Amino acid sequence: MTKMFGRLAGALFALVLMPGLAAAASSRITVAVGGGACLCYLPTVLAKELGEFDKAGVSVELVDLKGGSDALRAVLGGSADVVSGYFDHCVNLAARKQELQAFVVYDRYPGLVLVVSPSHTNEIKSIKDLAGKKVGVSAPGSSTDFFLKFLLKKNGLDPASTAVIGVGLGATAVAAMEQGQIDAAVMLDPSVTVLQGKHPDLEILADTRTQTDTLALFGGEYPGGALYSTTAWVASHETEVQALTNAIVSTLAWIHAHTPEEVMAKMPEEMVGKDKALYLAALKNTIPMYSETGKMDPKGADAVLAVFSEGSPDVAKANVDVSKTYTNKFVDQARKTTGLNAK
Repeated sequence: MTKMFGRLAGALFALVLMPGLAAAASSRITVAVGGGACLCYLPTVLAKELGEFDKAGVSVELVDLKGGSDALRAVLGGSADVVSGYFDHCVNLAARKQELQAFVVYDRYPGLVLVVSPSHTNEIKSIKDLAGKKVGVSAPGSSTDFFLKFLLKKNGLDPASTAVIGVGLGATAVAAMEQGQIDAAVMLDPSVTVLQGKHPDLEILADTRTQTDTLALFGGEYPGGALYSTTAWVASHETEVQALTNAIVSTLAWIHAHTPEEVMAKMPEEMVGKDKALYLAALKNTIPMYSETGKMDPKGADAVLAVFSEGSPDVAKANVDVSKTYTNKFVDQARKTTGLNAK
């Protein structure tokens, strides 16, 4: 990832110092990614690698950050234009009267997995066993943190009964688990598959990488990764939003028309890592969760609101109009432009 993101810290810093820079170059967009190594964000990185953003007529700089909450802060702070992160932030912030809008969804399922540290497999057999334990998330306030709190409450535990520790995604999360710095963690692929490869008896307490497990846990599909920004930015940059959407929709079509091996071959070598077999196994586990259309399923958005309403009194009382947290109009237009029939 060094090659792809190496120049981007400077670009982000420049945007912080000169907030008018993005407006001055309307076709140059800064996208903050909530952990570029995570396969949940692969469509955004792959779109860059395939040149889809350039084909769509927009110059995109990807900024790799520790977690989705950090990516969100970059956009709210004006140092990035768009988040490549989890849709649930749009719903959560709507309860706080901060208007965000997702415009293309690339994950049908969240892909979040609650995993027990290898050294604690014998003592932690259920979510209820996490009371008083240290549990890792990508970053406090991130989607991994939201997911953990939902699971704790669903299993009759006070969400505050565990110590939440930010461990990032990828290698840092794997290291924290293997070194026993935490007792469990909410992780995503390829990290989960990497751990399973090293520890075949790895204890998994919850898994949302498949439709079956996601439906069992949430009662419906639960959208994960999406491109989103403030509602005001989306409304004032429709040309750029359409270009970004076209690029992601084309990338999703490319993913589902090619083998996992072909997808892996297009990804940056430093992101794939030395163990290509493990990365490929993780990719095979993940590809089914990528959307085929880019569209938001209204029932999925409703499921996100229901989960947050259950776990947060503030959200429950906010009377959030979830239909305002996303739009499908850009995807509908993209599919007409590309000749793909909407599903």
